[in-house]
Amino acid sequence: MSSIQNPHSELVGALYRDHRGWLLAWLRRNVACPSRAEDLSQDTFMRLLGRDELREPREPRAFLVAIAKGLLFDYFRRAALEQAYLTELMLIPESEHPSPEEQQLILEDLKAIDRLLGKLSSKARAAFLYSRLDGLGHAEIAQRLGVSVPRVRQYLAQGIRQCYIALYGEPQLR
Repeated sequence: MSSIQNPHSELVGALYRDHRGWLLAWLRRNVACPSRAEDLSQDTFMRLLGRDELREPREPRAFLVAIAKGLLFDYFRRAALEQAYLTELMLIPESEHPSPEEQQLILEDLKAIDRLLGKLSSKARAAFLYSRLDGLGHAEIAQRLGVSVPRVRQYLAQGIRQCYIALYGEPQLR
């Protein structure tokens, strides 16, 4: 096993030793499944290890909870997405259901789309979904969101940019 050290692994190690038990207890109070709480605890510290920059927090527990809440929110959002897919699947005849392998691929694609759109503001995400899924025009989207038509165009451009990045990577400026 390699012991690759990043510049702040000692700080993360100290946070882990000093606060992991407390964070795990906090997560267990907020998640019904003890295994999921354990995973979220580990993910919190892995997120810290993946950071390019990390300073010692003044309030370590509040800092760790903020990260864990973000992970918890993502978990619940993905679970809701999966449940919505399964609910829709139940509406079609069983003979037309995709195979279990295809269902798994569809779920992975839905999660990837969710991550992609999760980088947009809530209004930009809503505008993009209204346009692409519901087929609404710019004026109708503007009315629903309480914004101007030019703002809707900006939101849609943001959504299309995220799709471009997902497919091709960051655009290269020349």
